[in-house]
Amino acid sequence: MSYTLEQLAAKVQGVVKGDSSIVIHKLGTLENASNNELSFLANPKYQNQLASTSSGAVLVKSEELAQLVDNAIVVSNPYLAFAQLSHLFVPITQGWKGIHQSVVVSLSAIIADSVIIGPNVVIDDDVTIAEGCMVGAGCVIGRGVTVGKGTRLYPNTTIYHDVIIGENCIFHSGSVIGADGFGFAPNNGSWEKIDQLGSVVIGDRVEVGASTTIDRGAIENTRIGHGVKIDNQVQIAHNVVIGDNTAIAASTAIAGSTKIGDFCTISGGVCIAGHLLITDRVHITGMSMISNSIDQEGSYSSGMGMEPTTKWRRTVARVRRIDEMAKQFSQLKKQVNKFLEKVDNK
Repeated sequence: MSYTLEQLAAKVQGVVKGDSSIVIHKLGTLENASNNELSFLANPKYQNQLASTSSGAVLVKSEELAQLVDNAIVVSNPYLAFAQLSHLFVPITQGWKGIHQSVVVSLSAIIADSVIIGPNVVIDDDVTIAEGCMVGAGCVIGRGVTVGKGTRLYPNTTIYHDVIIGENCIFHSGSVIGADGFGFAPNNGSWEKIDQLGSVVIGDRVEVGASTTIDRGAIENTRIGHGVKIDNQVQIAHNVVIGDNTAIAASTAIAGSTKIGDFCTISGGVCIAGHLLITDRVHITGMSMISNSIDQEGSYSSGMGMEPTTKWRRTVARVRRIDEMAKQFSQLKKQVNKFLEKVDNK
């Protein structure tokens, strides 16, 4: 996995400044890269590191920045170019080819010849796995699941029955797709389980983080659109619909039957209540609590930002007195109005 600077530039439609023949073996940061590594400058606040970097070359946005280092590739978007080139340096993640001898596979499963399946995998009846897929050690794939071509399941991923997964998806270790949604009916002081009769349908190019759960629908399906990116430890409840190319950061929880539009970004630790509609191109900042639908694109926040503890305690004390202060203000306003009436009547 080594490339000349000229080869790398061609893959991102960049222009080489410096020695195009130098060989790059891996990617690195401006601060810590060695002379056989390629780095990038996307954030201007790190520009001062160009003078001291030991990287063999740097992806930069302009020829002026390229002059600050010995070798560079000039591209319109260094961060995007870095992402595109990262695909070239992915290490081999499994030490076997074909189907491991310890795998348990149903006779009714249909598995393409090019599929790689690791040790101790269990594949149930009527499963279909398309060509180019990789199934890591310890995965369990339930009855009737369909997995599209090029999809990767990392070790100990669990796919419940009848889930449909698109092409070129990635599921990281410990993710659980298609578990029952949280559905119970009160029954004289106890709870009657509502069997979850729907499934989960996942589009193409979806990535699901480690220990993330996506619940199956109660009657209709939970749906994840094309190009959706979901971080680690995210909870997506039954019948949620997520639009194309939406990105969701870690520890977010989305309650049942909420629909989220296309091209949204949801930061870490967000809680979204159930049965809401969130339109396209909404950005929700970290730790927000979304309790109402959002019908206009833009950025939304809730809660209080960080401040020194002593100041935060004073702020909280004032917040707790808001009702009292509002009553005092209302009384004061009435007194002022009465005083003004007397002045006007003179």
